[in-house]
Amino acid sequence: MLTETCFDQPGGNGRTARTVHQQIKAVRLKLPAPYRRDRKLAEIEITAILATELQPPPGEDPVEWLLLTNLPVTTPEQALEKLSWYLCRWQIEIFFRILKSGCRIEELQLEKRERLEPALAFYMIIAWRVLLLTMLGRDCPEMPCDVVFDRAVWQAVYLVTQRKPPPETPPSLDQMVRMVAGLGGFLNRKRDGFPGPQTIWIGLQRAADFVLALEAQRTADGESCG
Repeated sequence: MLTETCFDQPGGNGRTARTVHQQIKAVRLKLPAPYRRDRKLAEIEITAILATELQPPPGEDPVEWLLLTNLPVTTPEQALEKLSWYLCRWQIEIFFRILKSGCRIEELQLEKRERLEPALAFYMIIAWRVLLLTMLGRDCPEMPCDVVFDRAVWQAVYLVTQRKPPPETPPSLDQMVRMVAGLGGFLNRKRDGFPGPQTIWIGLQRAADFVLALEAQRTADGESCG
């Protein structure tokens, strides 16, 4: 079985962002069972899927994967489905990196299940939000930022980072994510590309502090006027 597909590869870790075109081959085969002196083991039937980039850009290594599955693959649609599952691993790896490195859940050192499960549920929501901002910022940069940012948050971030009153119209999501990431150490140089989850995560924590500070200032100003 032979087919083709393409996907957008994000940049980072020495890779350049580009569209990758791959040729997909799938074959059903049997793996011999390991030798056991005490009993005979049955052969294992699997499907091997080979995805090969035939014409990578000059200077780039071809993207090639060999996937093994116990599920049958008899049509191009089934092969592409298994490949799409594999492509999800990037988002899954980023999600758990945010959960471990950003949220630092391993440092909680909670011993009892009734304490660990609520903490995990809470931090998984935070990790999901950071991942969502990363993905939306890359895929929908012109989207208005108030789709995912509260008014108080984006205005506080704008005021602190731009040193001027926030506009009536919310900035684009790309602009706001870069401002938030700037609070987390992102330099926003031309060659830096889109900010990563770690700088966004740190920036969001600082943004929450700025919102509280502005709310306290407004409260104090109101009491002074009264």
